[in-house]
Amino acid sequence: MGAGIILTTTHLNFPSITDFTHISKLNNPLNARRRIGIQCSSSTPDLSIITENNGDVMSLTGGALDFRKATTSLSPHRLSSPKKITIVRHGLSSWNAESRVQGSSDLSVLTDAGAKQAERCREALANIHFDRCFSSPISRAKSTAEILWQGKKEPLIFLDSLKEAHLFFLEGMRNEDAKQRFPKEYTTWREDPINFNVNGNYPIRDLWGTAAEAWREILSNPGENFLVITHKSKLRALVCTALGLGPERFRAIDVNNGGICVFNFNKRGEAMLQSLNMTAHMYTDHTYMY
Repeated sequence: MGAGIILTTTHLNFPSITDFTHISKLNNPLNARRRIGIQCSSSTPDLSIITENNGDVMSLTGGALDFRKATTSLSPHRLSSPKKITIVRHGLSSWNAESRVQGSSDLSVLTDAGAKQAERCREALANIHFDRCFSSPISRAKSTAEILWQGKKEPLIFLDSLKEAHLFFLEGMRNEDAKQRFPKEYTTWREDPINFNVNGNYPIRDLWGTAAEAWREILSNPGENFLVITHKSKLRALVCTALGLGPERFRAIDVNNGGICVFNFNKRGEAMLQSLNMTAHMYTDHTYMY
């Protein structure tokens, strides 16, 4: 991390929060000096501006550090501590490369390119300590997790609730073939996924239920910093359920292979999305510190 910059002032209202050269002392009605903790995010890995304020950190964006009843709790019980959850989509799979519908099938495996993406994720997150790692047991996610968690003492934890949506007869079909053979069903899956069903089974609606279950399972574990490896559709559901969005918003979010999302949870189990689909590490030697 880069060198910290300490800003000392006597008032909370800065004349210009982005122009550090013009920050000056202001009259404090309490006539007492305060040290204000500030944290800014930057695309430059070597730059970090952090100060202390009795152990608290304040964002330059005015982030809700102590948000209360800001969102719906995802846990039935109060958490033992705040938690940070980093979610990674698995690396490129064989069926990704072949443009096939994957779903919950375990026949699609991590490719060499996908393994390299997983390595990039591991290197990008090397400076962050994770207490536990949770993964879908499906092969392409499992292999990604094994690369990311390589050399760790704690065992990987596999959760069925992190599995991908079950897409029945579409699984394994090339997208172009599925569109030709099952035009009605495929169009519904692509354009109106909440209403896609097979014999009364609604995969995306079910996905919201298993996503909520995954959050409960993950948040119930001891520790403060967790890593989660899963699939694109399940990741969409995890993001949406955390933000209180219904399954009709399924295609409102996209996450690349190896993309990283970060959530902060307070003790009430309320979620704040910190980062969505971070991919700088896919193209550079960028490392994250958050």
